[in-house]
Amino acid sequence: MTEAAERRTPGTPCWVSLMVHGLTGTQEFYAALFGWEFRPGPAQLGPYVRALLDGKEVAGLGQLAPDRHLPIAWTTYLATDDADLTAETIRSCGGTVAVGPLDAGEAGRLAIASDPSGAVFGLWQAAAHLGTALEGAPGTPVWNELVTRETATVGKFYQAVFGFETEAEVSADFDYQTLRLDGRPVASMHGVGHALPRDRGPHWMTHFEVADTDEAAARVVELGGHVLQPPADGATGRLATVSDPEGALFTIVRSAAR
Repeated sequence: MTEAAERRTPGTPCWVSLMVHGLTGTQEFYAALFGWEFRPGPAQLGPYVRALLDGKEVAGLGQLAPDRHLPIAWTTYLATDDADLTAETIRSCGGTVAVGPLDAGEAGRLAIASDPSGAVFGLWQAAAHLGTALEGAPGTPVWNELVTRETATVGKFYQAVFGFETEAEVSADFDYQTLRLDGRPVASMHGVGHALPRDRGPHWMTHFEVADTDEAAARVVELGGHVLQPPADGATGRLATVSDPEGALFTIVRSAAR
């Protein structure tokens, strides 16, 4: 477990946030699953809270307006030193900027964008709020992965916008790339072809650390969520894909390093 209160290299995942219809019920779900506590976030974002572990901010939850019928999904935010400039680069490289850039009070400046395949992600230009302040402990985001149809084309977009170095998994039947900054792995892309759910499309997936993947998966079901891929051992640890009661997908993992 480490504190992570420092400005991230541009392109590094630095925050995750979830917009839902029932904020109170969602808080109850994640409090019971991860032990999160909550405090109000910037008023400019409407009904919005920040989730805390040991007093450290680890994620955000907000409430959608009743007339907003958007997919319920966790959003990965990538760090930037200049949200406006990065937004322009996204547009020039074939992506779309749907929201912002706009100020979130004294916390920083944000935008919501999508890559050419349609996967949504956020931009965060930190000011007072640097992003996730705790790493490695159960209940914290531990990894972010783009699940897409194929990585070659969309990978060029992320390279052009954020300067990622890519390392491909050499395999005829496995389309996977690790994204690196300054030689350090920060995220990944997984091309799943026709296995991509039609109702989801390409999307960024947040992995949350847990103490026991099997127990956490059972707890998800008890709390009204669902297990989409049951716990199984992988190269990075024991993982399961689950969803909360409003349908937001995420991965729970006991990392192999723990």
